[in-house]
Amino acid sequence: MTFVVSESCIKCKHTDCVEVCPVDCFYEGPNTLVIHPDECIDCALCEPECPVDAIFSEDELPEGEQIFLELNAELAEIWPNITEKKEPLEEAEEWAEVKGKLEHLER
Repeated sequence: MTFVVSESCIKCKHTDCVEVCPVDCFYEGPNTLVIHPDECIDCALCEPECPVDAIFSEDELPEGEQIFLELNAELAEIWPNITEKKEPLEEAEEWAEVKGKLEHLER
């Protein structure tokens, strides 16, 4: 089992989760993060750290967000690893509650 970064992270990119990950399985894109499913050890430390509730166990992904399981696996193979906390995106606060952000995902 793996944890998955979902749509809520897009255009926010808080990195509190990265700091607590014991296996460094987060990867950073231009405006979101992803979790490498083969590296995640299902420890669940990252889930409560996310201020926008964007991290879910794969079997608890919200309805309509199953695509993020595939996107996390795909993008973790091409994006660079991130191991230290950074500031969130400038627009994070205004995008935190927005739904339907998949179209804003930057590869």
